[in-house]
Amino acid sequence: MSKANEVPFETTLFVRDTCLCLHLQRAARALARRFDDALRPLGLTSGQYSMMMAMNQPTPPSIGAVASILCVDRTTMTAALKPLERRGLVTVSVDNSDRRSRRLKLTAAGRALLARAVPVWRRTHAEIDGLVPHAGAERLRRDLRALT
Repeated sequence: MSKANEVPFETTLFVRDTCLCLHLQRAARALARRFDDALRPLGLTSGQYSMMMAMNQPTPPSIGAVASILCVDRTTMTAALKPLERRGLVTVSVDNSDRRSRRLKLTAAGRALLARAVPVWRRTHAEIDGLVPHAGAERLRRDLRALT
């Protein structure tokens, strides 16, 4: 193999130390694990909690609207809904004004579980905010929102 086709190890170290994507992915996985651990006693993952929270709206949102909030595609969203639907936490119904669209609604059991999960989320979130140096959690949130 020619040297032109090789990436120097120094480049690997540079990417490891500077790549925003890598650092954000690592942080996201670490945060998700922390929230997964906290929410496990309720039978929820961090992703399911986020999805249910995104559905918690005065009017049942469409699958596309919730997918947009979570920055996932509709196919991923539809697959992720299945376990919540099987547990009776969410219903998916045809939109009366557009038969091609589906509306998502938390059931009474879903709303009750979400209400039980919020204090767990708040506690875990406060712990994480405390880990960000110099009370910079709000700045970090603002900076991350700038990337989406």
